Amino acid sequence: MPAIELTIAERKAHRAEAHHLDPVVMIGNDGLTPAVVKETDAALKAHGLIKVRVQGDDRAAREAVYLQLADQLSAAPIQHIGKLLVLWRPKPEKERAEDEDKLPGPRDFKVLKYSKRGGQRPEVRTVRVLGNQRLTPGGQVKRSKPKLKSIKKGRQD
Repeated sequence: MPAIELTIAERKAHRAEAHHLDPVVMIGNDGLTPAVVKETDAALKAHGLIKVRVQGDDRAAREAVYLQLADQLSAAPIQHIGKLLVLWRPKPEKERAEDEDKLPGPRDFKVLKYSKRGGQRPEVRTVRVLGNQRLTPGGQVKRSKPKLKSIKKGRQD
């Protein structure tokens, strides 16, 4: 899979974002093993923009690892400075299963009841409101009534 090609401005923006990041993957003296590739892929899925630290003093070997990682994982090579490599790949969208039967869950509201005397603190009460209920301006919980059909519409069916 080919690496992602970015414009200079996009690469510059990703380099600025990666400045404060710490390396999440370390490549040891064994080089680029399948386990390292798997971990790098998992980090790219989770974070999108990652730093990789490569041990070893051979710059040509680090450059080869950099390009090979970008090519294997279809990521964009952002920066190679010293022993640090920066890679970017867009994060995949998380799939959410929509449950049609699911109703809104309970919500907790804080209701303040002010004293008639001005100098006292208001009384704070936590009220749980279910999906079929509503909270009135006075702080009371009311159930919603089922919608009734009119007599005329009932006859038409």
